[in-house]
Amino acid sequence: MFNWLSNPNTMSVVGIWLAAFGTLAIYSILYKENPVYRMAEHIFIGAAAGYGVYVTWSQILKPLWWDKITSGQWYWVFALVAGSMFYFIYSQRHLWISRLIFGALLGLISGTVFKGFAGVNMDRIYASFKPVAGHGMTAAQSLNNILFIFVLLTVMAYFFFSFEHKDAIRRVPSSIGRWVLMFAFGAMFGSTVMARMSLLIGRIYFLLHDWLHVAH
Repeated sequence: MFNWLSNPNTMSVVGIWLAAFGTLAIYSILYKENPVYRMAEHIFIGAAAGYGVYVTWSQILKPLWWDKITSGQWYWVFALVAGSMFYFIYSQRHLWISRLIFGALLGLISGTVFKGFAGVNMDRIYASFKPVAGHGMTAAQSLNNILFIFVLLTVMAYFFFSFEHKDAIRRVPSSIGRWVLMFAFGAMFGSTVMARMSLLIGRIYFLLHDWLHVAH
């Protein structure tokens, strides 16, 4: 009776219709808040949560913890003890236990983040020292480096808050740095909008090409 479900073409068609319904349901919020959008939102969040649980078990807990315990590395069971300490946050009497593991975790994460931050930004600081002239440099390269240094110094002047920018020597570079930042933020915002537009175009193409077959 359900042999048609084993047909790959049938399942492909069902998947396309479900994807089209989900796309239209989500975009219905552009009209107004409605039950169809709410239903699609809850289905998406539920599916994402379920998929997250599956990924956590299949890609993290099972290969990195459970398989090691079952293969004889019994000491990995102490990871379960450490993980269980997080849940004492729900106990007012034993809240201090969760603070121990949270403090240890935040310390480890802070050290790792600081190490990564220093590793990335030290290279950037080193790269900011650019030559403005030298053997083998073209005029375009010199001009580009001069412009880079000018932008760097003016932006740094804008963020120098140790004293007020009252006189022109300090006020003008700070003002130029602010304008440069606005241009940079505008470019970043435009890039974000274009990324969202590419997602919208992709969904519209899916509806017209894969679902309705009116675009080629």
